[in-house]
Amino acid sequence: MLMLYVVLLRYIRSLAEVEAHLEAHRDYLYRQFGAGRFIASGPQEPRQGGVILARAPSREALLGWLAEDPFSQAGVAAFEVVAFHATLRASELPASLAPDSAAVPRLAA
Repeated sequence: MLMLYVVLLRYIRSLAEVEAHLEAHRDYLYRQFGAGRFIASGPQEPRQGGVILARAPSREALLGWLAEDPFSQAGVAAFEVVAFHATLRASELPASLAPDSAAVPRLAA
């Protein structure tokens, strides 16, 4: 069973150092999306890091994937991983994203 994870990236070096690795980081993200591991990602606001929504068979597997991130390899970001079991989801989200969750329909306006 795949577990859902929120990954919080916090920049620990200057933004200039982070940006030097941004293209490689984006290439890494595209590979993870292509492999079906990542669901959504983007920068935090204000820009002090980023957020990744991922699914993985285990925390250990996810940590292995994150170790391949150029931000991790260059030491420009720290990662915090939060696991959660989705029990509810918006009805417009596919059940495949959280197979054990119940869809909650939108109320009519």
